[in-house]
Amino acid sequence: MSDPRHCKLAEVLVNYSVALKPKQTLGILSLPTAAPLVREVYRQALRAGAYPTARALLGPNPPGIFTIGGIVDILLEEGNKDQLSYLSELDVREMEHYDALIVIWGEENTKAISGADPEKTAMLKKSQSPLSERMIQREAAGELNWCLTLFPTPAHAQDADMSLSEYEDFVFGAGHLNDDDPIKTWQKIDKEQQRIADFLTQHDHIRIVAPETEINYRVGGRTWLNANGRLNFPDGEVYTGPHEDSVNGTVRFTYPAVYTGKQVEDVRLTFKDGKVVEAQASRGQDVLDAMLGLDAGARFVGEVAFGLNYDVKQFTANILFDEKIGGTMHMALGRSYPETGGKNKSDLHWDMICDLREGQVYADGELCYEKGEFTI
Repeated sequence: MSDPRHCKLAEVLVNYSVALKPKQTLGILSLPTAAPLVREVYRQALRAGAYPTARALLGPNPPGIFTIGGIVDILLEEGNKDQLSYLSELDVREMEHYDALIVIWGEENTKAISGADPEKTAMLKKSQSPLSERMIQREAAGELNWCLTLFPTPAHAQDADMSLSEYEDFVFGAGHLNDDDPIKTWQKIDKEQQRIADFLTQHDHIRIVAPETEINYRVGGRTWLNANGRLNFPDGEVYTGPHEDSVNGTVRFTYPAVYTGKQVEDVRLTFKDGKVVEAQASRGQDVLDAMLGLDAGARFVGEVAFGLNYDVKQFTANILFDEKIGGTMHMALGRSYPETGGKNKSDLHWDMICDLREGQVYADGELCYEKGEFTI
């Protein structure tokens, strides 16, 4: 018997997140571990009158790298430069085919490629970036609705230092799936976060002060967007792209920066006129250096954001949840989201999180945030 929370999640994903309409094509991309949720999403898509296709993820796929049966492990171990740089035309055509896309994360081994050569990992990421870029372009043009979610697995539970049942409660609780009407809850969240996004959009200079952190950037003319459960689920943040040459100062990221299963710990970045000029990590310096050297845009910030989901209270080594932690901010090195007005281009988009529960945020000199919450 299916967990009733799977049914609720499927209803939210189909009817709220991607707002599926009759006769639209839906791609459901997942790992086999997520089969119980895939079945419910497929059921809801049929009820919506759409044309769903369920496919297993067999390798690199937007918006990240997924693995099944060691395929990507083998590619990173055995592949030469040409093979690592290859992009399947079938993947390109598939990205153009769908009207809506639901990607379900849920790995059996989250560390499967953590021992891979960072340069090879960067090369593989670069080869797949046109798919991610095209997905973002189609979404911005109103041609594609997509959403990424996660199915709880023992591997993800281990990363979060929880039992599987505890982790399931955490995941479904973060999505408000225990509520009688989760869609109504997310509609309320949407309104509150939009109020914050509207406030920030009216300002230019943002200054953030926290322990061992003082960073400032400009966002005048850029658009703050409301992450309200439509592109990620669960969700809970507001974000934009800063002026590319405006980021100055130093930030010490509170939590490990996780990338392709590798944890880079105690990251400290110093920016001058938008560019990372110093980068230190107590662990994983080789990974940090490799990603910063990926391309010219990798040393610039493509996204700044504030986490607003106060039901996500702890670090779990999964960016889908960690970047939403209520009382935090995050900055992403690399690619901007064009709908924010951001212009930075890169094959990298790497979110790093800083706790602000002992911090303050000033918008054009006005204190607007302290102790982990907006005060406006």
